[in-house]
Amino acid sequence: MDTTTSADGAPGDLDERTARSLGVRVGLVILVSLFAAFWIWALFFASKEAVNRIGDRAWAERAEQICQAANEERLELADFRLIDGGDDADAIAARVRERADIVVASTAVIERMLDDVVAVEPTDPKGSEIVPLWEADYRVYVQDRYRYAEQLRDSGENLPFYETADGIPLSERIETFAGDNEMPACAPPRDLTR
Repeated sequence: MDTTTSADGAPGDLDERTARSLGVRVGLVILVSLFAAFWIWALFFASKEAVNRIGDRAWAERAEQICQAANEERLELADFRLIDGGDDADAIAARVRERADIVVASTAVIERMLDDVVAVEPTDPKGSEIVPLWEADYRVYVQDRYRYAEQLRDSGENLPFYETADGIPLSERIETFAGDNEMPACAPPRDLTR
């Protein structure tokens, strides 16, 4: 016989509230357990290897050396003078055209670097599959830089650089691949900020 009553005297109300409370508690315990299980798996059992990492470490080391030499060559081309808005329009246009020439020269260095890096294919299957994708992204980025130099020449204005984006800017994808393969010198340069 049920002897529980609610405040208004209806039997069984207390049992419903207890059952609901117990259901909520059980649900919370299950949710917290699943959350904890996920983090235990992620921290201790999930693969820690980068998704873009290729197996041919000699290829990556060679690429890093090529890219480092190219970066040093590009640094020699650098012009750190500011394009001052206080100058007259002709002086600004002349400086912008000089900048366009530097962009073309530094982009040619990047293009040669890329040609040298991909002249030898990685020996592992994953590398053979994803290096051409990285190269394709890099080639589009190189063309973006050449297009930017033409915009500078045509306008005579110090315009911002815009690169192709496929969900994210190509430079981020290129840089992620370079980072995952311990070849940071092969990341795209960030030299076109105004």
